Amino acid sequence: MLLLIFAPQAILIGTVFQRQGWIYWWANWGARTWLKLSGVKVKVTGREHLDPDQPYVFVSNHSSYLDAAPLFAFTGRRMGAIAKKELLKAPILGYSMGFVNVMAIDRSNRERAVETIRIATDRLRSGVSIMVCPEGTRAQPGQMLPFKKGAFHMAVEAGAPIVPIALKNSDVLMGKGTGEAWPGTIEMVMLPPVATSWVKTDEDLDALVQQVQNAIMRELGITKLSSRPTKATAPQNRK
Repeated sequence: MLLLIFAPQAILIGTVFQRQGWIYWWANWGARTWLKLSGVKVKVTGREHLDPDQPYVFVSNHSSYLDAAPLFAFTGRRMGAIAKKELLKAPILGYSMGFVNVMAIDRSNRERAVETIRIATDRLRSGVSIMVCPEGTRAQPGQMLPFKKGAFHMAVEAGAPIVPIALKNSDVLMGKGTGEAWPGTIEMVMLPPVATSWVKTDEDLDALVQQVQNAIMRELGITKLSSRPTKATAPQNRK
């Protein structure tokens, strides 16, 4: 409802007056207001680890529809994101994504996915931090899926550090398979940035992915990765 009421006006005014910062302000306000109206508070720790002049790739676990709002509005900086392409179909939201540096990725098409990562890397080099949930989909409560490597390639190419983020309790307030948010508090723990300048080989990249994911798992108390769900295939007709 907030999107339907405020997004069209914010986009129109920001575009006419060439003030993208105004659109960011409204997007930030919308994320915070949606959480407040849902009875959800956000407790942030770890901002002291960040250099205010340094763009980062923020990498987080993902188990709830609530996750995007704290990541967008509570890191203390202007934030872009890589999101799944299905969001483009959402009324208003899909159209407005590009105005706040949210880029849709089509993981079913490798060439398009690579192009999206390239565009995001250019934005990162220009000083826009990017948030990514590299599990690629929401995990079940208390679980974590293996990270995909796109965000890590992007960070290495741009020479940007990675900030691991552990989101706690969002799966309890609005877990996968539910459509209703319950009042409560999300804890967003921003861990110390991880340098990427040492990554030179594919083996180094794998080690970087492992290092970041292990840091988040330790903070969440998760000891083992869950298997990625396989897509069901249609049964073949029997002759």
